Amino acid sequence: MTRNTFGNLFTLTTFGESHGEAVGGVIDGMPAGIDIDQDFIQQELNRRRPGQSNITTSRQEADKVELLSGVFEGKSTGCPIGFIVRNTNQRSKDYENLKSLFRPSHADFTYDQKYGVRDYRGGGRSSARITISRCVGGALAKLALKQLGISVQAYTSQVGTIALNRDYRLYNLDQTESNAVRCPDPEKAQEMEALITQIKKEGDTIGGVITCVVKGCPVGLGEPEFGKLHAALGGAMLSINAAKGFEYGEGFEGVTARGSEQNDIFQNINGQITTKTNYSGGIQGGISNGQDIYFRVAFKPVATILMDQETVDKEGNPTLFKTSGRHDPCVLPRAVPIVEAMAAMTILDFTLLKNSGNR
Repeated sequence: MTRNTFGNLFTLTTFGESHGEAVGGVIDGMPAGIDIDQDFIQQELNRRRPGQSNITTSRQEADKVELLSGVFEGKSTGCPIGFIVRNTNQRSKDYENLKSLFRPSHADFTYDQKYGVRDYRGGGRSSARITISRCVGGALAKLALKQLGISVQAYTSQVGTIALNRDYRLYNLDQTESNAVRCPDPEKAQEMEALITQIKKEGDTIGGVITCVVKGCPVGLGEPEFGKLHAALGGAMLSINAAKGFEYGEGFEGVTARGSEQNDIFQNINGQITTKTNYSGGIQGGISNGQDIYFRVAFKPVATILMDQETVDKEGNPTLFKTSGRHDPCVLPRAVPIVEAMAAMTILDFTLLKNSGNR
């Protein structure tokens, strides 16, 4: 298995499986001298961890991160930062009945065909538990971006058919962490939570959309051909488990508008050139233009449902099975910090590339 490393100059290499001893990784390219707030890093993991509320999986994991290298006296040294998070609450027996089956819409079949072997316990390497490493990398990237005045904030903007207005400026994003769904609209959050609770009772799952906003990003990140910033963000988002779609700026919504309605007109404000509007989503020609970068990521319903399903075994024999164990009825609440993490690592990586003269 290859391609376990993300990034160009700021890189994250991950390891581990859902029911192995631990998951972890190595961060390379972290700038030296960054204040490392371990409580903040742990807080980011706590936002992703299971067992947070009655609308997430009941699996209980402390997800305590141990930084093994690259930090001295509270600051990054510039050396690789190794870290580990131990798995403490595995129930592998819940998956015994799945070792010879191919679960619908999971990676079971493709892993088996590609590698000839697969870890059926919770999905092994394909499990969303592996995203722990991304949240650690994202937390470190956020600490570096903070010193540059760049912030990354995501929120749940849609669950099923319950959706917020697409304009993120209408909401106080500081309210995002005030509810279990991570939605900045309290009334919509209640509706979303009620829907997820009902779906969970039925043994089913539901999907939705996460919106992310990057503020303070300077002009000049990205390249106009194969190094487009939005393409990198899209690739980062679509590498997240259950992600099915990506759009930035007006995205698909803008296809019905005319150019005269959609163009971002330039203006001079006290000697600074900027745009009157931001339909472009902060990126033009593949390069950041100094405006807010905003994008949306669509997530499918979790593939693991607690209902009878038809499938075939490894010999191709039709069979009926029902999943047991502890699973999320909706991935959105726990995916918010993962979206932020991938965005933060991408923005920091492209910032380092720009500053190095490589891009």
